[in-house]
Formats: sequence, C-alpha cells, structure tokens
Amino acid sequence: MAIQSLNPYSGELLREFTPLTELELTQKIAFARKKHFIWKEFDYPQRAQFLRLLAGFLERRKGDLAKLMAVEMGKLYTEGVAEIEKCVFVCNYYADNGATFLADEQLEDGYVMYEPLGVVLGVMPWNFPFWQVMRFAAPALMAGNTILLKHASNVPQCAIALEDAFNEVKFPPAVFQSLLIGSDMVERVVRDPAVRAVSLTGSEVAGSTVARAAGESLKKCVLELGGSDPAIVMEDADLDLAVEQLVMSRARNAGQSCIAAKRFIVHESVHDQFVMKFKSAMEKLRYGDPLSSETSLAPLASASALERLEEQVVDSIHAGAKVVTGGKRYPGNGFGYQPTILIGVNENMPVFNEEAFGPVAAVIKYGRLEDALALANKTKYGLGASIWSRNEVEAKRLVRRLDVGVIAINKMVQSDPAFPFGGVKGSGYGRELGRHGILEFVNVKSVSVG
Repeated sequence: MAIQSLNPYSGELLREFTPLTELELTQKIAFARKKHFIWKEFDYPQRAQFLRLLAGFLERRKGDLAKLMAVEMGKLYTEGVAEIEKCVFVCNYYADNGATFLADEQLEDGYVMYEPLGVVLGVMPWNFPFWQVMRFAAPALMAGNTILLKHASNVPQCAIALEDAFNEVKFPPAVFQSLLIGSDMVERVVRDPAVRAVSLTGSEVAGSTVARAAGESLKKCVLELGGSDPAIVMEDADLDLAVEQLVMSRARNAGQSCIAAKRFIVHESVHDQFVMKFKSAMEKLRYGDPLSSETSLAPLASASALERLEEQVVDSIHAGAKVVTGGKRYPGNGFGYQPTILIGVNENMPVFNEEAFGPVAAVIKYGRLEDALALANKTKYGLGASIWSRNEVEAKRLVRRLDVGVIAINKMVQSDPAFPFGGVKGSGYGRELGRHGILEFVNVKSVSVG
C-alpha cells in the first residue's frame, strides 16, 4: 500500500510514495551498521562540527520547512518556524555540551567511559515531525550512534526532508536514514541483529508492541507515550496568567501535544471565574489555513484523529459533562475541531481517563488540596503537570506528590534541551534531553586499573 501525504486543512492528496521493499530495507539497515564503525571513530569536536553545520542549514531553511509542516500535518506556519528553531537549539546544545557529558569519569582505581551502542532506530510521531526526531537524534549522533528513522506514515515528506538536511551538510552517508515503511514493518526492524536500541514516541499500543520486540531481542528501549496532564489551579492563583498560558498549552499544535494541559483541576472558589476567563480566551481562537497569519487554531492531522476526538467528547457529554463552548467539528473538507470546554467532568468520562488529542479542555472542580492531588494522580499516565499558585513554597511542596516526570510552576509545561524529558506509568520510561538523554544510548564501560 502506498504511503500518502495529505493536506489536513483541504483534505487534498499531496503525494504518494512506494514503501521500501524487503531487500531495500535490509540494505539500508546493513549500511547503517557498516557506517557506525566509521562514524564512531570521529572524535567529539568532529561530531559537534557536523551538528553545528546541520543547525545552520535548518536555520536557513526554517521558512520552507515550516511551510512543509503546514501543508503536510497542519501545523501553523509560526509554530513550524518555532519548531525548527528548537531543532537548531538542540543541535547546538549537544555540540556544545556532548563532549563534557560523555567525558571519562575518573575513579580511585580506574575510570568509567561511554561508548556508542551502534544503530538506533527512532519510531517517531507526526505531531512535531522535526523536533521529536532531533531531540533523540542529536544526542544519539553526538554519542557516536547511527540513526534509522521510521517516521509516522502521514508525514513522509518531512521524513525525506530530514534525511536531505543531513545529506546537504555532508554527514557521512547512512549516518542518518529515513525508512519509508509501514507500521507493519517496525517490529521486523527492531528485531534485526544490526539494530542495537530503539527510541519511540507514540501511542501505548505502539509502545508496548515495540517494547515487547525490544525486550525479546534484549535491546535498550526508550518510550514516550503521551499523557493526560493535569493543571492544578489553586485558590490563590493568578487567573489571568493561568488562563493565558493554559489556553496556549491547550491550543498549541491544535491541542495535539503529549505535554499539553488536558485536565484542569480548579479550586471551587475560583472555578466559575476561571471558566469564564478561559471561555473568553478560547473563543478568540480563529480556525483556518495554517499558512495564514490570521489563523490561531490549526486543523487536526487526520480524519481518524478528528473522529476519535469527537467520540471522546460525545461519550463524555452522554456521561454528564456540560459544554461551555465548542463541542463540534468545523464544516468543510478539513479536519478542524472547535475549541471546546467541558465542565462537570469526573473520572468516569473519556476526557478524564483518556488522552484527548485536540483543543478540548476538561475542567474538574475540587475543594480540598488532597482531592486535587488525588484527581491529578488518578490516571494511567504520568508525563507532565502544572501548578498555579502565588504561594511558591506551597507549590513546590506539591511537586513531590505528583506522579509525573515533568512539572512546571506558574507556566505551561514545555520540553527544554537542558532538562531531562520523559514520564512514568503509562507515559513510558527512559529520558530524552539533558545529560540523561545522551546517556540512554551508550555502553557505560567500567575500567579498573591494578
């Protein structure tokens, strides 16, 4: 079956690609393994120089790449530019810090050294088609690994553009390769003896499938599987700040972000005021062409994503949730969904229990702080959370009681190259970014000296 590139705003078929044959796939994997033995002999300054060249190329081409994201997965042009700028940042971050992170550690009777594993397979999603790739690839490459990318099947042009970028700056051939294959071929790649580790960002189903194959093959695996992030709005919160940041969190990338605030747990004394301000801000969002400067809300990436979100909202309404605003798709051929606020949400509803991947906010009222913490933790996920309070001491006290991997106080949750990123429970395991991220795909070798 052909791999298709569709425009989520117009529904137009852009291009079709023929998947790799089994022979072509086998050759690419073998090539990646062969080139690893060459790439790992490059010293840290040489690897850093290639990453800086890549950063420069991405900076120069950010406008074109942002347009590509807009037409292929529906991202706002301005958000696409920001995404490429973040890729530039992460390349330069590991170019500047990678050698320090991987330096030998001297012990009393020896030392510890860090060596690359070999070929790392990245199974990446469509929602941040450049950033999600570069946040695992930049540290893995700096460590001396080679990369095989199995990108989401709805962003084949982005996958090709990524490989082209590496080629343009003259990375050694096959250090980074994109594999145009269907999801049915992923397990076969994971189990290939040449592949030494896997990084996956995606659904729980995809994560468990890849983890099973990696486990049976005794290979390292890092998983980031999404979340249903709580935002706890306390009674002393700066509501204007909270609303400004949380609307941005919920609407960015059309709400298709693993670390977007999705469950808004609001103290009963400020609940009504928060909802009023939140409604006013959400209704100011303007749906339209992602390439237009007047658009502030993009379409969802696919028809299936739209149908899934609709189903979650309808089922939650049937279970007793009330619609404050939105609750419907936009008319036309695209995959747009109205900014939506649901109140009266409880733990028996899909928008509480599941990850709502779109501009839908589930608001839950609480009275006691213990109740807020219980609601925040009452989820199979554990990726991110935010706390909104003028009392920073109290907010920091709550940090240790939230079962997540990333927490923000009085600002929206975002990934940052300097901070380890990842979750617990159903949100996966392992870490990307920071020093922790570059150490995921290395052999920690101990050397004792007599």
